[in-house]
Amino acid sequence: MIRLANAPVSFGVFELTEGSEELPGPEQVLDAVAGAGYAGIDLGPLGFLGRGDVLRGRLRERGLALAGGWVQLRLTDPDGLEEDLRVLDAALTVFADALDAADGAPPPRPTLADAGSPARAANPGAGRDRPELWLDDAGWDRLAEGLGRATDRCRARGLEPTFHHHACTFVEAPHEIDRLLERTDVGLCLDTGHLLLGGGDAAVALKEWGDRINHIHLKDARVEVLDGVVADRAGMEAVWRRGAFCRLGEGDLDVGRFLDGLLAIGYSGWIVVEQDRIPGPGDPPGRAEADQRHNREALRRRGI
Repeated sequence: MIRLANAPVSFGVFELTEGSEELPGPEQVLDAVAGAGYAGIDLGPLGFLGRGDVLRGRLRERGLALAGGWVQLRLTDPDGLEEDLRVLDAALTVFADALDAADGAPPPRPTLADAGSPARAANPGAGRDRPELWLDDAGWDRLAEGLGRATDRCRARGLEPTFHHHACTFVEAPHEIDRLLERTDVGLCLDTGHLLLGGGDAAVALKEWGDRINHIHLKDARVEVLDGVVADRAGMEAVWRRGAFCRLGEGDLDVGRFLDGLLAIGYSGWIVVEQDRIPGPGDPPGRAEADQRHNREALRRRGI
């Protein structure tokens, strides 16, 4: 069964913007997500939605389940990884806190991701055609070993993780995703927007990686904006600030083709609708809420 969730990042709340007083708080985000008709929500920055009884209470009040949550890991940096694994342990406790609020929903997916490097962060799309910025065999060995440690930690807590390929990291382009899947047994979180930036096609990805996909981040994106950021070597923050991610149906993702493909492979689990954004001073009030209602209705019209 497919369940739909949304995420704090759709309202501008994520690690890059954490602490901004101009952004909505947890109650406002939760109310907006529930009011738009979603069944779940992603975690957002660790602690944003609360912990323990506070988290469980907030979810239950709105009939929401926790769908998953992002944990970035310095997989190729042994010292940095040790620190990040402690953050993962804290996140796993939060996921476990939310399990009994799920009410029959799929359990939350710890959503693991590589942290990349300063050079990759400065060059979105480098996975396409910048081999000097790709991992060598030794780097892939470190990444796979580090991810294996993180995966084991999740499974020891009774949670099955997923891996999120992401722009500006060492797992960005399709050939890098292939390499990851060859070297690990973790499931794949297919992110349709980030795959566009990496030079991939989401419908093709379903055919090639369908048996490994255990989580979906559904977002639309404007390729022209993405290509402009790549050409300018403007860095990942520019992707968000230039509004590359847009409402479903207003970008270059063939949403209908993707959803047909998803149903064809018998996908069951969470689809987390995301519209990553950094709000600007000219944004009209209520824009994020209106956008997520639009996205929910667009999927409802397609029978999801």
